[in-house]
Amino acid sequence: MAVALHINQRIRENAENLSAALNSHMLASFAPDARKELRLFSAGEAAEMLGISPSFLRKLHFDGKFPEVHTTPGGRRHYSAADLMEMRKILDAAAKTPGTYLRGRREGDKVQVLSFLNFKGGSGKTTSSIHTAQRLALKGYRVLAVDIDPQASLTTLFGYRPEVDFLETGTIYDAIRYDDPLPLRDIIQETYFANLDLAPGGLILQEFEHETPQALINNVQPAFFSRMAAALEEVEKDYDVIIFDCPPQLGYLTMSALCASTGVIITVVPNMLDIASMSQFLQMSAELLDVVSNAGAALEFDFLRFLINRYEPNDGPQQQVVAFLRQLFGEEVMVAPMLKSTAISDAGLTQQTVYEVERSMFHRSTYDRAVDSLNQVNDEIESLLQQAWRR
Repeated sequence: MAVALHINQRIRENAENLSAALNSHMLASFAPDARKELRLFSAGEAAEMLGISPSFLRKLHFDGKFPEVHTTPGGRRHYSAADLMEMRKILDAAAKTPGTYLRGRREGDKVQVLSFLNFKGGSGKTTSSIHTAQRLALKGYRVLAVDIDPQASLTTLFGYRPEVDFLETGTIYDAIRYDDPLPLRDIIQETYFANLDLAPGGLILQEFEHETPQALINNVQPAFFSRMAAALEEVEKDYDVIIFDCPPQLGYLTMSALCASTGVIITVVPNMLDIASMSQFLQMSAELLDVVSNAGAALEFDFLRFLINRYEPNDGPQQQVVAFLRQLFGEEVMVAPMLKSTAISDAGLTQQTVYEVERSMFHRSTYDRAVDSLNQVNDEIESLLQQAWRR
C-alpha cells in the first residue's frame, strides 16, 4: 500500500537538506568567518576603468604621480579597487574640467535610483543589477545595492547566507516595516567592493507583502508606496546611485521600489513566451501605478529602458524578437544587449560575478566577450545617469 505523501513535511525536509548543502558549499568556498575579497586588477583593466591609455598609466607611475601599488617580481602592477579610487581623485584634481574622472553627483544633482525588474523569474534581473552596481563602483560612483527580493540572490552573491545571517533581522525589511522601523543606516552593510554598500534581503521581506493590506485598512502612514523612498532619504546624500534588485512579482515591495525610483530597467529574454509575459506585466504595472498615483505617489522618471538579456547573436528567432522590440519601443530598447555567456553562468557557480573572477579561469575569448558585453551595457546605463544629471 502506498504511503501518503505529506507535502508540507517533504518540502520542509527538502528545504533543510538544501540549506545544509548550501552551507557546506559556502564553507568550502570561504573560511567560516571570512568575507569575500575582491581580486586585484591588471594594468590594462585599471586603465580601461580609469578612462586612460595603458601608456599614460605607465607614464604617471614613472613620473611619480601615482602611489606605489602591488607589483609582481616580474614588474607587473596590480591594482585594488581602493587604488583605483585614489588614482581617480589624483587624475580629477589635475584635470582641466573637474568631474572628468569623478563623474558622480555634484551640487544640485539628485540621487539616481534604478529598479531592475521583470514579472518573470530567470530574466537576469539579479545578474544585471549586480554587474551594473559593481561596474559603477569600479568607475568611482558611490553605490548602494538594495535587495528587495525575499529569495535574496543579490545578498548571497555578496557572500552572505541570508537564511543564517539575516533570518530575523538585518534586512531592508527592518527599515520599511510598519511596526517600529529602524534607520536604514543601521542595516546597510559595507561590502568587499570599494564604493559599494548593500542593504540585504531575506525571506522576512515577505512579511511586508502580508502586512500591507492590514496597514492600508488601518491607514498606517506613510503608506506602503512611500516607505522605501522615506527610508532612502536618510542616506541618499551618501550615494550617487541606488540600485534595486526587485522580486519577480508585482507586489507591494516592487511597487514601493518603483515609487522611489528615477529610472527603470526592464530585463527581457528575447523569446515570444517571455514577451507575452512582459506584456501582461506592463499592463498590470500601468493599472497598479494608476492607483498609487491617484493616492498621491510621485511617479516622475528620468528614463525607462528594456535590456535584452541572455542574447545569442546567432539565434535567428531571437534576432527577429529583438528587431520586433526595437521597432515597437524604439530608443527605449537599449543599444547594447547582455550576451548569454558561460563565463557569467560559470562565475555564478562560485557565487561570483564576471568582474570578480580571474580571466585565467576561462578561455580568454569567452571571458573577454562576456566582459565586453557587460561593459557596453553598463556604460550605456552610466550615460543615462549622466544625461539625467544634464551632462
